[in-house]
Amino acid sequence: MLASVYRHSVDAKKRLFIPAKYREELGEKFFITRSLRDKCLIVYSEEEWNKYVAPLEAMPRKEQEKIVRYLYQTGTWAEPDSQGRVLLNDDLIRHAGLTKGAVISGCGKYAEIWAEEVYDALEEDVDSILEALDKYGL
Repeated sequence: MLASVYRHSVDAKKRLFIPAKYREELGEKFFITRSLRDKCLIVYSEEEWNKYVAPLEAMPRKEQEKIVRYLYQTGTWAEPDSQGRVLLNDDLIRHAGLTKGAVISGCGKYAEIWAEEVYDALEEDVDSILEALDKYGL
């Protein structure tokens, strides 16, 4: 399970260090793509990525193509180098607004990569979280 928050820098060569605990969970190769909802990146293990995209096969072709295009065109399969860094492409960097500092946040089955200033500006809406927990009996 991917948990905790780590802060690292994107270097001049567009590489980002992925924490060892995350690399253990994600495996030797993992997928990084743009979030559909937020200005961040989503990181999936190969297994979790395959589960995530599996329902696309049941969609009508026209809808499937739009989604697949969005997810794969700027996404990338990442394999950390010997120092644990992955290379991010320009589209991923631009989407997340990554300039220097990055926050890598564990979200259970996937991780998110945020620009540090965007992550720090997020305010958790504790009331809506508590409401959702109550609604589902958690």
